[in-house]
Amino acid sequence: MKKIIVIGCPGSGKSTFSRELSQRTGLPLFHLDMMYWNADRTTVEKGVFLERLQEVIGGDEWIIDGNYASTMELRMAACDTVIFLDLSPEICLDGVRQRRGKQRSDIPWTELEDDPEFMDFIRRFEGEQRPFIMRLLEKHEAKNVIVFTSREQADEWLCRLR
Repeated sequence: MKKIIVIGCPGSGKSTFSRELSQRTGLPLFHLDMMYWNADRTTVEKGVFLERLQEVIGGDEWIIDGNYASTMELRMAACDTVIFLDLSPEICLDGVRQRRGKQRSDIPWTELEDDPEFMDFIRRFEGEQRPFIMRLLEKHEAKNVIVFTSREQADEWLCRLR
């Protein structure tokens, strides 16, 4: 495991999991949100985002945390391991609510309130985004694919990791 992507619904714990994975493996961690968003909640130009992503992917070792369906195939093709946090929408909605008001290293601002459009995206994720992810996982079945359906499974796996 030298090139890892961590994917899953917003609020599933991708960033928290990725930070712990980085600490345990020593692999450098990159958050897609930090490559894509500015602190004022505007986005960088698509070309800038892709350039930043290509620079990371060109490295010998990395963990990339985030979904971004538009670049998921690119990241899956480049990685050796895919970790999919496949948690229920309810758990993910709770995860988003629990991080409200907390400063985070994976996004350049502090979320102070729920964004209704974002919360709806989470509610629809299982029916709309998950099938896309499953098709990509099938297409890249030669990769080391690890799927966790609970936070406990993910935590236990991390504890066993040396």
